[in-house]
Parts: sequence; structure tokens; C-alpha cells
Amino acid sequence: MRVLSLNFRQALFAQESSEVPIFLLTITHPQLTTPILLSTDPTTRISDEPLVYGTTSRGSTFLYAGVQLTLPDEQDRQAPSSKLTVDNITRDLIPLARSIATPASIMIEAVLASALDTVEMTFPSFQMTALTYDVSTLQFDLTLDALTTEPFPAGDFSPAYFPGLFF
Repeated sequence: MRVLSLNFRQALFAQESSEVPIFLLTITHPQLTTPILLSTDPTTRISDEPLVYGTTSRGSTFLYAGVQLTLPDEQDRQAPSSKLTVDNITRDLIPLARSIATPASIMIEAVLASALDTVEMTFPSFQMTALTYDVSTLQFDLTLDALTTEPFPAGDFSPAYFPGLFF
């Protein structure tokens, strides 16, 4: 169960609201020198030449890049999964995605436009898998390394593993 502030819940469930929920994505990988920070909202203008928008939260600037995010579901007996679609506006993302052999990690955080430094919800440690792309977009499947898929108990008391029990 996730505890959300009253303002965040009202913004999510209201038919009309002046509050805007913003999702911040932090993409990390050992081959990246700095994390890639993306935002789902063009909150403020970062620069004029080139024209760049983004969101500043907790001292970091998250660039707006036309991100579409499907939030993970929290089903029983199934690992949470999500989809991430990023517009390929600079044409630099496809060569970057092709050059990385292991999955990148992504952390998703939710904030309100009125309180950019207050994180309302966090989804840590997603792994980017199943990359599909075309000229305009890149789509990643995001999955968690879920403990729900691990067998419990880890071992069983069989003659092969515990021969001393079976005399």
C-alpha cells in the first residue's frame, strides 16, 4: 500500500485540477558518465538556443523529452511492469541504446508542479528491457527483479539434497 498526500490524490482523481502531477525519470548505467534525467512536463524554459524545457527538482534539472509513461501495476503474484516511450527528438538516443549491452536502471518519481522538491511516490530499480524503436520514438519495457517469481521455500528435503534424512 502506498501513502500519498491529500493534494496528490486530489490532483490524480479530480475531473479538473490546477495541480499537475509530474513524473521524473532517472536513468543510470555503468557506461553512462552522468545519469539521464527526464521529465514528463515542460515546467520551465531551461535555454533559448537551443530551445529546451525541463523541470528542476531538488537541485537537478530533468529535461522534457516527450516522455509517455505507463505506471506499474501492483498485482499479486506478478512482478510490477511498466512501459516507457521516449520521443527521439535528438536522434542520439538510438545509437546510445544500441551501444549498451546490459539493461539500464530507471527510477521513477512523482511530484506536484506546486511542490517540485517533495517526492510523493517513488518506483526504484526498474530494469529497461525489450527495446523497440522507430524513427520517432523508443519504447522500453520496464520490469522489476521481483521476489514473487522466486520459489519458496528455496530448497526441498529430497534424497538428492539431504541423503542423511532418508536411511
